[in-house]
Amino acid sequence: MKILVINCGSSSVKCTLFTMPERQALATGLVEKIGEGGTAMTVEAGGESSAGPCAGETHAEALRLLLDAIRDRHVIESMDELSAVGHRVVHAGELTDSVVVDRKILDLVREQAIFAPLHNPPNLAGLEAALELLPDRPHVAVFDTAFHAGMPPEAFLYALPHELYRDHGVRAYGFHGTSYRYVTGRAAELLGIPQERLNLIALHLGNGCSAAAIRNGRSVDTSMGLTPLQGLVMGTRSGDVDPGLFFFLIQRLGIGADEVYAILNEQSGLLGLSGLSKDVRDVLKAASEGNESAELALSVFAYRVKKYVGAYLAVLGGAHALVFTAGIGENSPEVRRRACEGLEGLGVILDDAKNQAAVGEEAVISAEDSPVAVLVVPTDEALEIAMETYDLLREASR
Repeated sequence: MKILVINCGSSSVKCTLFTMPERQALATGLVEKIGEGGTAMTVEAGGESSAGPCAGETHAEALRLLLDAIRDRHVIESMDELSAVGHRVVHAGELTDSVVVDRKILDLVREQAIFAPLHNPPNLAGLEAALELLPDRPHVAVFDTAFHAGMPPEAFLYALPHELYRDHGVRAYGFHGTSYRYVTGRAAELLGIPQERLNLIALHLGNGCSAAAIRNGRSVDTSMGLTPLQGLVMGTRSGDVDPGLFFFLIQRLGIGADEVYAILNEQSGLLGLSGLSKDVRDVLKAASEGNESAELALSVFAYRVKKYVGAYLAVLGGAHALVFTAGIGENSPEVRRRACEGLEGLGVILDDAKNQAAVGEEAVISAEDSPVAVLVVPTDEALEIAMETYDLLREASR
């Protein structure tokens, strides 16, 4: 079975063609800078890659170009060979599972854009473009929020008038769920523990960052909330702040709500603290050269991670493992060291040599006598979407 996975960002379209159940990626393609000028396409297939400018100025045009390019590489002779298309969609409200796309689901994705205005609109554009180009194939939406939708009320409710939840859906939803579902499965395999009995704390650390408490293979709490702004310090997002800050900034600086929102989402996090960059690699380099603002930014970043790890150990009553994933989590031994430092009394003990050696690959980086295993598990959201699409269609055919 061949499954095409599509991930649409605000100015990009990424496709990966998988053969299932072998889980083999046959081709990948990416179009960037859609609508910004200088649109470029990269395609990899059969061990060869090509890159160059392209004419795609909309998501639909970019997707059409990618499909043509993949077909030209002869990994697939015709789109008739596709069995299904899987789509990454960020926000689905309280839906708990991946679903076959119909008009009702398109309307839901559109409605939930109020909670994910940077993500759901391009996700919707990708869905509509793919449905037009491949109308005779089943399309499956895989939602970032779905993995967290089963959290208990004490975890997802805010202490607000209940009608705000009942009538307007104001609650913590959580994000990065597709990533968490994938790394939970891989952690279970690495540890030899059935997923339905696995308790772990997972840290998705990239430009966007979040933490999740996972009990018996299911999310019971996560750091992101109603929007992806809550929780850990991120590249440009503040993470947790006093809600009163919003009104303080409006009154003290004489600015509007949109400007405050921009400060919290686009000018804060590592960028705001360091005054240098949202990229942790730049901040680490500056800190190593004695830059005090960069050092402070790293300290705040690691402290917030550590605080959530401690809280989630309490929520779970202990964990089999602590898992690092995503760009920073997979590739920065120094950030992992800082995040785990001082957690020895809670059972988290790193092996320094193993930690330093683990860059971009699966590894156990805890000491032999660590009560809590510490893992690095590179995430693969595209493969997770392919697996969920495959499983859903196989179940439907029975």
